[in-house]
Order: sequence, then C-alpha cells, then structure tokens
Amino acid sequence: MAAVSLDVPQIMNYIGGIWQAVKESRGVINPATGETIVQVPLSGTDSVEEAVKAAKKAQQDWRLVPAPQRAEVLYRVGFLMKERKERLSQLLTMENGKVIEEARGEVQEGIDMAYYMAGEGRRLFGQTTPAELKDKFAMSNRVPVGVVGLITPWNFPIAIATWKSFPAILAGNAVVWKPATETPIMAYELAKIFEEAGLPSGVLNVVFGSGSAVGEAMVQHKEIRVISFTGSNDTGRSIAEKCGKQLKKVSLEMGGKNAVIVMDDADLQLAVEGILWSAFGTSGQRCTACSRVIVHEKVKQDLEERLLAAMDKLTIGNGLDESVKVGPIINQTGIDKIKEYIEIGKDEGAILLTGGQQVIDDDHKDGFYFAPTLFTDVTANMRIAQEEIFGPVVSIIPVKSFDEAVEMNNGVEYGLSSSIFTNDVNQVFRAQRDLDTGIVYVNAGTTGAEIHLPFGGTKGTGNGHRDSGVQALDVFTEWKAIYVDYSGKLQRAQIDVES
Repeated sequence: MAAVSLDVPQIMNYIGGIWQAVKESRGVINPATGETIVQVPLSGTDSVEEAVKAAKKAQQDWRLVPAPQRAEVLYRVGFLMKERKERLSQLLTMENGKVIEEARGEVQEGIDMAYYMAGEGRRLFGQTTPAELKDKFAMSNRVPVGVVGLITPWNFPIAIATWKSFPAILAGNAVVWKPATETPIMAYELAKIFEEAGLPSGVLNVVFGSGSAVGEAMVQHKEIRVISFTGSNDTGRSIAEKCGKQLKKVSLEMGGKNAVIVMDDADLQLAVEGILWSAFGTSGQRCTACSRVIVHEKVKQDLEERLLAAMDKLTIGNGLDESVKVGPIINQTGIDKIKEYIEIGKDEGAILLTGGQQVIDDDHKDGFYFAPTLFTDVTANMRIAQEEIFGPVVSIIPVKSFDEAVEMNNGVEYGLSSSIFTNDVNQVFRAQRDLDTGIVYVNAGTTGAEIHLPFGGTKGTGNGHRDSGVQALDVFTEWKAIYVDYSGKLQRAQIDVES
C-alpha cells in the first residue's frame, strides 16, 4: 500500500477560520513504527479564550440560518469525506494504529453520521399540543444552547468527533473542540473539510493541547454551556463535578467492562468469531471491547479450545498491512498498564492460557505491540473481571445458568455494551430486558453500533446522555415552550379553566 503523507509538518489550531501556530508543540508518534509523523500544538488558556470569543460571535449569526441550510454544509462534509475516504483511513491508521479495515469502517461511520444528521435539518421536531383555554395555541421547539465544548479521545479520533460536532452544528451551536493530542491528524483533516464545505468562520474551532490546560480551561469557561466528553471514568467524574457547580450541561461517555455471554445452546463458532472481533479489534482499545466471556460450564472447554485455535492465527503488526488483524497499542504507557493487569490476574489466581506479554521481536521492536491474551477460571470478584484494562485481554468466567450469567454481566460498575449467543428465543427476550447496559447484541459481539441509534451506557459508563442517533440532539439543544394567546384578553391558565 502506498503511504499517504500530511501536507504540513506542524499542525495548527483552527480559530475563527484562521490557522494559528502555537509556540510549544510535541511530536505525534506512529504507534506501529515509533516514528514521529507530525508536530501537534500544546496550547494554553489564551487559545481557548480566543476560540470561545470567535465561537460566540459566529453563533449569533449561525443560529439564524435555517436548519435545512445548516444541513447543506453537513451534506457537503459527508461528500468530501466519502471522496477522501481512503486517504483519511490511511492517515487514521498512521496516527492511531488500528488496522486499515477498521480505519475505513470508522471513516465510513463519520460519512454516515454526516448524511444522517443532515437529514435532521428538515426535522428538528418540536411538538404542538392542545391548549387548556379557548383561543390559545401551545407548542414547543428546540433551540441551540450557544457555545459547546467537545473533548474527544484518541481511540476513535474521527467517528466520535462526528457524533458530537455534527448534531451540535446542525442544531445551530458553535463548537470549541479539543481533540486528543495523540491523534490530531483526523481533527486537522476534518477542520479542513468543514472549511471547504463552506462552514462559516468561527462555527468550528479546534484547539490542540493537554487536558490539564485546554480541557480544564474549556470546562471552567463560563461562556461554554455544554461539555461533551468521551474518555476515562476518573476524568469524567471530575468534569461532572466542575460543570455541576456551574449549572453547566455535561454529557459523559466513559468506560466499559463488556461481556459476551455464551450459553450452552449457542453456535460456538459464531461466538468465537464475535469474541475475536470484539476483544481484539483495535487491540482491545475500545470502550465497547469484550473483556469478559461469561460461558456456560457445559461448553466452556470447547469454547476455550476454539478460541485458542483462532487466536493463534491472528497476525500482529502495522495496520497498513492488509493482512494484519491486530495493530499496536497507542503508546508505551498503554503497554505498561496492560502488563500490570497481567500480573494482577496471575496473582489473583486466574490461569493464563495464552499471551500476556509485549511483542518485541525483530518484526515489532519499533512499535508498541501486545499479544492477544486469554485468562480462564476467572471469578467475578477479581480485578481483571471488574476493571477496564483497555487492551487485548479477555477473561473467561464460567457459570451454571442463564440467571447466573445475567447476574455476572450486571455485577460491574460499568454498563455500556453486552452480548449473548443463544438459539433460545426466550433467553433472547429475557436478556434484552435484564442486561443492564445501554447496548445489547444478540448473536453478535459487543461492538458494531450504528449511527442512527443512541450510543451510551448506564451506571459508571455515563450520565444518561447519548452520542449518535436523534438523541444526540438532546445534548446540544434546549426545549422552549411557546404559548400564543389570540383571545384578545388576559387568560390566566389554570386559574381561568372552568372546572
């Protein structure tokens, strides 16, 4: 595959329609090769202040543009993304590491989101309702919040950005966006696409930098009225606390400890395929990754043998190689965290069947690679069964019944995604009712969300809001109730209602 290249050696902030350099920067590392591929700005609070000022000014005009016209910009964004899909996909793999087929899928998700959310420009439905009194009309509609702040992670650098920015912009808001410093290239490319698509200057502003500097300044800025964050549970809790003190709306999408349930009547080969994809896609670096397999004891040994055989065939390497199925971990810090959990699992008494080590042979010595790992005989109270590892590590947990499997699935602090493999329709319907996660899959893995359905979870995964789907508009709009009295006299609502 012919490698693509960036058109700049130094990425810049995009504020008020102008590309702006910042004095301090750091290198962005290709996790497959260890090479520095571009420099990313490390901005300060002054850049955030400038971006908010530009956003506030632009939003005053943008909110008055009819929503169908705002949607036309998203249609053009989707078209440009589709036209450049392969280039975007290769750049994504270079900065993030995920294998190229996954990168193509992620870019396609952004394209789908552009077209889907553009369609909402001719909906943005409110309600009309009968009024209590004669000669009176009652209705509600959505209105933009104003300036919104987006903080996005490195593991899905363009998909999650589109889940947040597209509904925010379509609804008439202006955006200040802080992408992850590990993966700034997708943000740079998306900002260029917005610019080419004709988005007015200042409606989208991109400020690169650390969470402690840029992210904190956004959270504390009084003119930013919404923070939409995807990232770690600890950071999300801190953001929620700070936003709560300001009565600022906050949307959180955080971690997961997702399980695939395999019942004794399941198609085991299909289950293996689902587990393999869910656990080792993106090298396990997904909030929806399968990190637990809850299996009926009658088929546990058979499933383990099939899994081990399938894992042995997985190819590890640079994601730009079409034959590779498992790419690198994002950096050495990620590797070190996974190593810690491997030792924790061993100390807790789990049996390591395969993997468990960093891959540092001649073919992989320059990147950050970790072998797909399988533990068995894991119990519910073990840390490797409770805590998010964010790597290619799976724990097999045996159970005796469907009810025990559901209890095991629900017995963690997270509630993002769950899956069940069974051919029993009664168990299917009980599972979709009783599994306490925001997403449930039947006879499929724990990943594969579609953009027209709400994405998010329960408990420690989030705070009730959703990315994607029409529900994403709830984050970036306020409801306004409107009453039109054409009676020609003062009517005092319930006081004047005849009983």
